[in-house]
Amino acid sequence: MARTTLSGWPMLRHLRRAGLATETFGYSVSRQSVADILASLTARVGLLAGRGEYILIGHSLGGVLLRSAVANLPAGTRRPRHLFLLGSPLGPSRFARWLRNNPVFRALTRDAGDLLGSSERMARIGPAPVPTTAVVGTGGLPRALSPFGDEVNDGIVALSEVSADWLPDQVLIPLSHTVLPASRRVARIVLQRLDWPD
Repeated sequence: MARTTLSGWPMLRHLRRAGLATETFGYSVSRQSVADILASLTARVGLLAGRGEYILIGHSLGGVLLRSAVANLPAGTRRPRHLFLLGSPLGPSRFARWLRNNPVFRALTRDAGDLLGSSERMARIGPAPVPTTAVVGTGGLPRALSPFGDEVNDGIVALSEVSADWLPDQVLIPLSHTVLPASRRVARIVLQRLDWPD
């Protein structure tokens, strides 16, 4: 939310240098409903699947949308080899709940903000049906300033919000939420999980 596809450029450049072909998918939560974004995203994933083996990387809301898209791929569609979630909440986001009545937040995030703050809607997405790695930032606010108290966080989501029993592969790195998609460190984690030469 409130980012462009350029936010992942350094990470994607590192992956390209390692020999992976990369593409991005952009959307606007202030102009599109979650259903509209998911329709476009699911179609795009279907196109990727038709080309052969592929992986998916989603940051924050992007990871939520990817989990939903992969779970709803038409029968017979090739699923991704691996899904990487960067600071992506697996349940309702405390941040979205705290701000749900804020008119600016509501105007900017609309349906996507509602999704992120809703226990019901987030629960309906369910576990990812493919091998998944969560990359979790630990470079959040210090305890005195943090709305998360003593809990490890990246400034936007706490460790408990990006954790689930169905997701045992979790890598913690000392970065903030906004830096995750731009990190070469994240690119190295992706390549390691794929057993791809760096």
